[in-house]
Amino acid sequence: MLTGIVIDSVDVERMDRFWLDATKGRTGGLRLRFVPVTEPKAPHKNRLHLDLAGGPDWEAEVERLLALGATRADIGQGDVPWDVLADPEGNEFCVLRPGHPGVLADSGLVAICLDVAGEHRHAQSAFWQAEADWHAVEYHDWGVRLRRRRSSAVSLVMGPPAAPKTGRNRLRLEVTRPEWEPGEFLDAGGNEFHVTG
Repeated sequence: MLTGIVIDSVDVERMDRFWLDATKGRTGGLRLRFVPVTEPKAPHKNRLHLDLAGGPDWEAEVERLLALGATRADIGQGDVPWDVLADPEGNEFCVLRPGHPGVLADSGLVAICLDVAGEHRHAQSAFWQAEADWHAVEYHDWGVRLRRRRSSAVSLVMGPPAAPKTGRNRLRLEVTRPEWEPGEFLDAGGNEFHVTG
């Protein structure tokens, strides 16, 4: 079962504090776990990022996140109905505006977005439906959206654009599987994920 997100962090305490404040503690029951690393984030876009709900006053929410230590980020998104920011260590995340498709809450974490190239979309979807015990609730030509239950605030969204795999992913999904040996594994798209017992 999908139970969390692992985030490599140079400053674990600062990142833990930032994300607790950024999500207002609303993570849909998923644990955000920060593991210490010595290397800062590479300049390329992460293959996994988080989406937060901006709510009806999304401009004020963006300003609140900037005051917490986020920065504006340009990943080539152009003119889109969301704001792209980066956390204090440069990990991209999005603030979704009201009316964004698939958003079921006004604040907190609402989506985990995993880049998947078109040729891996079906294998990736099948893999995560089996391992996460989440179920497909929407299929689109661009990808698929999974949820634990139809009413769950947080979804797992898989689709393009697929960032090239240039090294170990800084953000990774975490699943709890008592029957597996704890450790790090690769999913159907070559993305690392953690297993805990």
